Amino acid sequence: MFVAPRPNPALIKIMTIVNRIVMLRGVPGFRDLLPFNRLAGLRGVANVRHIDFPAADEQSLKACCGAGQATFITPNHPEFFTDWMIDKEIVSRVSPLAASWATHGVVNGLGRLMQKFWLANNLIAQIPGNNEAAKAHSVDWALKGHGVLLHPEGGVGWHGGCVGPLLPGAVEMGLEALQRGRETNKDFRAWVAPVVWKLAFTGNVERALARECVYVEKSLKIEGAGGGSLPERVYRIYSTLLTRDERACGLTAEEGASYATRQQSVLATLGLQLAEGTAADAGLDLAELLRRSRRWLREGKADAEEQKRVRKLAETIQRIQRVGPWAFANQTITQEEIAEHLKRIRNDYCKGTLRDTINRFVPQPAGPRCVHIRVPEPLGLHNYDGSVDEALAELRSRMQGAINAVVAGLEASGGFISYPNPFYHR
Repeated sequence: MFVAPRPNPALIKIMTIVNRIVMLRGVPGFRDLLPFNRLAGLRGVANVRHIDFPAADEQSLKACCGAGQATFITPNHPEFFTDWMIDKEIVSRVSPLAASWATHGVVNGLGRLMQKFWLANNLIAQIPGNNEAAKAHSVDWALKGHGVLLHPEGGVGWHGGCVGPLLPGAVEMGLEALQRGRETNKDFRAWVAPVVWKLAFTGNVERALARECVYVEKSLKIEGAGGGSLPERVYRIYSTLLTRDERACGLTAEEGASYATRQQSVLATLGLQLAEGTAADAGLDLAELLRRSRRWLREGKADAEEQKRVRKLAETIQRIQRVGPWAFANQTITQEEIAEHLKRIRNDYCKGTLRDTINRFVPQPAGPRCVHIRVPEPLGLHNYDGSVDEALAELRSRMQGAINAVVAGLEASGGFISYPNPFYHR
């Protein structure tokens, strides 16, 4: 059941300071000093030493917030845990009482005391399949002149250089807020304000990435552990995991076939099985098949065993898809992208130990980082006549353009350490 947040301004202010020191930047004087820099709370749990947030971008976002307008702030979602820490830093500067959407498991799944704490921090619980109350509260809160922050990509993808497909929630709520606001104020405005941030290591972290790679190789029993360059080892991990999926599907890859070709073959086979299990048209694309499978599962149209099989098929498809086209696009791969691959593998495959559980909720970076925050041009729904889908395409284009500009600037200044990309296939 949805419980509305009860924001406590004093607690929010205190947690902003805690977030800035303990979660992001660390404690000066200790964060670079052994052995204190091994303690996450002194070093900064997310190890974000520098925040590059130009004043012009900050003012652009701040101008969208306040009385007489409703604002839905939509950051990209490249990394778990760090996401809320950076988002909280952003809203503390532009709309301190902004509400933020979070997963039901965080807000409501950690006991009554923690629920009270999160609600006092103005978190809105996203309850799968039952978000109407959360949306209604979000619109009400936005109409009061406070921002509402939610991630339009949905779940974390661990791909900081690429914006995934966007979900329509922010645009739909923005249009509803605009309609309601105009009932009493003909000049009322509603915004969807995109924000992007890109993390970059401040130095060479190859040793730390190699240690994490060793842990993953041993945990997943990958043969040949420790041999080859970092990118080659990450590729071998993913290739081995894909081989296991191929065997489960009864497939054998052609010699020399690219990872992308093998991946598509597995997904096509699993898609046919999912269509058969849910009595859907086999010609549908995977995105539509997954949507229909979720509805099929909610409606409970089969016995428990068949539901379990369909759920596993859908989960397997989503897991394999998480290595998207962006992984094959460039001839080089950066240390940041290698780190993302490793975190994605650990989240999706390494399970069963306390260390893995902690990593899933509070993943630790390989070294100190700088976050580059940019605010693309906000989308004024009060001046927009297009459809929801067109609005999403425009927002995604603006977000990707802003990330591309950050990446280009870092590349020009030598801000990345890069290697040949074994996933690349001409």
